[in-house]
Amino acid sequence: MAGVRNSTRGPAAAGTSQHGRTRRPRRDAEANRERLLAAAVTVMLREGRNVPLAAIAAEAGVGVGTLYRKYPDRQALLHALEQRAYDLLVDLLAEIEELRRPGREAVAEYLRRCVAVGDQLVLPLHGAPPLMSEDAVRSRRTISRRLESFLERGRADGSVRADAGATDVIVFTALITQPLSYGPDWPRMAERQIALFLNALAADGPVGIPGPGITGADIEDAFAVHAAGGDERG
Repeated sequence: MAGVRNSTRGPAAAGTSQHGRTRRPRRDAEANRERLLAAAVTVMLREGRNVPLAAIAAEAGVGVGTLYRKYPDRQALLHALEQRAYDLLVDLLAEIEELRRPGREAVAEYLRRCVAVGDQLVLPLHGAPPLMSEDAVRSRRTISRRLESFLERGRADGSVRADAGATDVIVFTALITQPLSYGPDWPRMAERQIALFLNALAADGPVGIPGPGITGADIEDAFAVHAAGGDERG
């Protein structure tokens, strides 16, 4: 037992190596952090951003004290979710860059992937309190720079109009990653909006728009489902 006690003392137990260098966070600590943030996204989607923090802790399977030690208030939690979203987008853009697709195709890939992870994007354009840390500012600049590189590639290959900028893509992304309340088949609606955006982005004419189109009857049917208590969302 004495050997076990000794193994938990000294610099290594305090988070540093025997050489005095700070160790990286343990994998279990990183996993616990991700579990808390994933639980926060799930509960906020279900119950809104003003849900009690105790409900988030319960979803994550930890005590509320654990949550408060990591995130002392709701704004701190939202800021952590915002940085998590930036990291996700930066990684996504890096993956697309490796594909080396033509400019407009790269933008299209970005938009579609953003729709697929839209529920994870807790960002200021979605109503989160803006995070102004160095990491957040750097992430936003990275996102803008990489999108601009896609557009510049498109201008060079003739697929993107000259007056389109990265902010146009960012604003449009914010719009299509928030499904309309009670609307029908959001993935299909979002795909059509992406096609229309790409059509407007194009320098050489229209691109194909997926069909069939959303009709007034589709909207009314979706409203009827909600009114009957079924609330089916795409």
